[in-house]
Amino acid sequence: MARVAIIGTGGTISSIATHRLDYRDYPETGTKLSVEGIIAEIAEFVPFAELVPVAFRAVGSNAIGPSDWVALTATIAGLDAAGGLDGIVILHGTATLEETGYFLHLALKTALPVVVVGAQRPLNAVGTDAGANLIGAIRTAAAPESRGRGVLVVLNDEIHSARDVTKGSTHRLHAFQSGIYGALGTVDPDRVAYARHPERAHTLATPFHVAAETVLPRVDILYAYGGTDGALARASVAAGAAGIVSAGFAPGMTSPDEKDALVEAVASGVAVVQSTRVGAGRITRERYLSENGFIGADDLTPQKARVLLMLGLTLTRERDALQALFAAH
Repeated sequence: MARVAIIGTGGTISSIATHRLDYRDYPETGTKLSVEGIIAEIAEFVPFAELVPVAFRAVGSNAIGPSDWVALTATIAGLDAAGGLDGIVILHGTATLEETGYFLHLALKTALPVVVVGAQRPLNAVGTDAGANLIGAIRTAAAPESRGRGVLVVLNDEIHSARDVTKGSTHRLHAFQSGIYGALGTVDPDRVAYARHPERAHTLATPFHVAAETVLPRVDILYAYGGTDGALARASVAAGAAGIVSAGFAPGMTSPDEKDALVEAVASGVAVVQSTRVGAGRITRERYLSENGFIGADDLTPQKARVLLMLGLTLTRERDALQALFAAH
């Protein structure tokens, strides 16, 4: 029998709505089950695994941020060091699930399967996906084939790499997708079936070392729009940002006025990463980047570029070294 730890952080997957058709107001009006309560709801459907509850948080994922990522990394490191586990499942709200997943994908030092799972509908709602997603995540974490693939995200019977996946719908059950790359595999009725491995460096192959006392630098994201000026970029620098991610226009630029403010930021020692708001495609404008001292985000979304930049800044502030991290991860 596989032994799988279940870490509870809250989110829709642990929520009980006030009535069975409440798909909207439950974050404010409903309640959240403890991780033990959630296990009790689905334990009869997972006779193949011993489930070990681990309490962590019980909040919506809009309340989860960098300090929680660090604490979660330390919690998982402790579980891994204690031994006796075949996998770990993290219950998480979907709003920031992809950011938590990518941080762990970069920061954890383990080959143990770690699966982040959420739900689009509360546990007691009509048509809920919570139970099915959780069972799929447990099956994935318990599968020997999941080892060494980095942090995984499981929803809607699909297994995604935490690097590639993003939420693309506010309410639909098929909200999580991996863009042009697609899922790593599927949770099928007969087995967990993989089609590919992640290509970029993760977990044991990254240079990042996160401990319980790690303090991550401030990194802000600036969203480009027609007529953007440099006010927000200058405000970010004034607020103490060590890095800025420009969620710019395709194929990787921002407005002239904001560009000028970002060049000023670079001159003051702030790391500036150029990403794009469009959601797909690599940043390839090398001359534009090098002339302005910017770092290209490769194909990372702005929110994931922020995660990588935060970790990168714990190692270096040198532009070329940071650019190499974006090429590798």
